[in-house]
Amino acid sequence: MKKTYLLGILFIVLFLGAGKVQAQDLVYRPVNPAFGGETFNYQWLQSSAQSQDKLKDPAATKSSSGSQDPLENFKQNLERQILSQLSRQLITSQFGEGGLEPGSYTIGNYQIEVTEGTGGVIIQIVDIGTGNQTTVTVPYY
Repeated sequence: MKKTYLLGILFIVLFLGAGKVQAQDLVYRPVNPAFGGETFNYQWLQSSAQSQDKLKDPAATKSSSGSQDPLENFKQNLERQILSQLSRQLITSQFGEGGLEPGSYTIGNYQIEVTEGTGGVIIQIVDIGTGNQTTVTVPYY
């Protein structure tokens, strides 16, 4: 009983003699900007995730600028510009003052056939290399 009495007194002395206890509020601040965190953390999180990524996409290809021949790139660019110019001329001819002239055009690997139909001007584009074809109808107004 003496032990219990001493423990009780010690317990009372500790709690009464401890004095004032202070605490602070705990505030949660998210790191990820998707959850309300600081937007400046995005780059750090992205680079951290990429550095830990051990899997590589099998469908990903090398950069096109380093793996392609400059002459092949020039040829493709020239073909694109010619096709773009031809399409601009066809549209201008259709909607401008002059009439569209039907005919057959060969540009690079493309065979372009322009004919007049009942619903409008029909432009058929055939890729000679693959055989793929596209038909575009420009309606009359």
